[in-house]
Amino acid sequence: MKFEDLLSEINGFGRFQKMVLCINFFGRFSLACHFLLGNFIAVIPSHHCSISSLDADEIFENLTQEERLTVSIPVQDDGTPASCHMFSYPQFHLLSNSSSPSEVAVVQCQNGWEYDNSTFISTLATQWDLVCDKRALSRLTTTIFFIGVMCGAAAFGSLSAMFGRKPMLLVSHMLGMGFGLCSAFSSSFIMFAVLRFFTGFTITGSVIISTILNVEWVSIEHRKLVGVIDSLSWTFAFMSFPLVAYFIRDWRWLTVAISLPTVTAIITWWVPESARWLIANGRVDKAHYYLHKCAVMNRKKEIINLAKIIVTDRGNRKYSYLDLVRTPKMRKLALLTGITWFAVATVAYGISFNISSFGLNRYLTQFVYGAIEIPAKLSIYYLLDKFGRRITQAGSLLSFNMKMVRTVIAVLGKGCSATSFGTVILYSSELYPTVVRQNGMGYNSFVARLGVSVAPLILLSDDVWSHFSQVILSSLGLSAAFVAYLLPETRGRCLPETIEDVEGIGKGTDNLPLQDQKMDEKESSRLKWKDNLIVQNT
Repeated sequence: MKFEDLLSEINGFGRFQKMVLCINFFGRFSLACHFLLGNFIAVIPSHHCSISSLDADEIFENLTQEERLTVSIPVQDDGTPASCHMFSYPQFHLLSNSSSPSEVAVVQCQNGWEYDNSTFISTLATQWDLVCDKRALSRLTTTIFFIGVMCGAAAFGSLSAMFGRKPMLLVSHMLGMGFGLCSAFSSSFIMFAVLRFFTGFTITGSVIISTILNVEWVSIEHRKLVGVIDSLSWTFAFMSFPLVAYFIRDWRWLTVAISLPTVTAIITWWVPESARWLIANGRVDKAHYYLHKCAVMNRKKEIINLAKIIVTDRGNRKYSYLDLVRTPKMRKLALLTGITWFAVATVAYGISFNISSFGLNRYLTQFVYGAIEIPAKLSIYYLLDKFGRRITQAGSLLSFNMKMVRTVIAVLGKGCSATSFGTVILYSSELYPTVVRQNGMGYNSFVARLGVSVAPLILLSDDVWSHFSQVILSSLGLSAAFVAYLLPETRGRCLPETIEDVEGIGKGTDNLPLQDQKMDEKESSRLKWKDNLIVQNT
């Protein structure tokens, strides 16, 4: 008996599964905000050199603020005050003659900077003067965070495969909240960067583990629905976050605001362990306990002999990331999904991180980016059923090439990226077998976060050529579309349990798509009826 057959007997999408889905939904809600935090706390507002050193004798006393800037700060080509330079001494003649002679000596800022606080009360840049020569450090914090996410994905993928989904999910929630709160009270940029790394390292566990738990507890026909609902938790977070950031303009309190709600994730204690994982690790009694609990909550009193599900001896075997590359088809699977995840993440976050380049309000643009994901992700439910995982994944990646020319086109590109991200998460969880599913998702998440880490650096390439980042991101999307098309289709198939299932060793009708199984059953019945008819006529 396949695990999916057992789920059908005890209701594969009853009250038990809905409880698991809701707990994981709210547990992930605030965590998604951390992924976009850098868009608001790493902003560099308008600034210019502090001119206090030129006013030592209070010679500016009778001048307006505009006049003080005129005699103290050189003007850039666009008519705004220079950000990183000042005159070595006041140029009072500029009050009557706006032209600045080229021989006037300018120096770098001597006593810090003055910032425009009309939009942001405080950011990382204003806190530690991350401007001019240190300008890259502000955006570097985003890369540091996602490097932490990348490392955490690999670590929690392995740990959850060894110790179970449930305990590692709880550890991820609690540590993520702790490091997030501590980072808000950093006394130096180095301290903030280190804590931001560990925040990313810990919260990523909740992302990859909750997804697997949701998929492993539902029946085949409900996996696409669960995948859509699971991804919508990110969408609602992306829509809510700019509203929170609009009212909280101080970077410290904004970090607290998105970290503290994670305390609600303590309800993770009521999340059941994956019965699939328990069976794969030989813990049959515990698996029976959760399956019985599921049957009771779903009001299914009669349960088929659960021992029938234990068809192989897998409890003594320990799996690791090496099992992703030991056999030919697993190697191919790891390579193709890795390339796809890297491209999807790089392009999706390349769009999200570039919200300031479209000339619109930062908060409004981020809200629209979140809102456009709702119809995009709801469309996944239809697309996965109509065209399957492979076509949907490849098609949404091809659509990336429309983006970033204008704001409207960029928003459409964001919608396509949401469709692709929602599909690849569900798709990959269906491709990998239970014994290494968490390792596979950990590996894919690692590769994806590598892509997210380089996304801010790709955007910096616009300093060389204004369309450079567009070319890079579009090329990645196009290449990954062809790669995704090489992956096998999983629509209507049972989740593979072992590596042998993926390699095709000992494959039976259980590994066929549901529609193929039904055709086999219909053909078998037809042949049986024909044989009986022949016997009766003889």
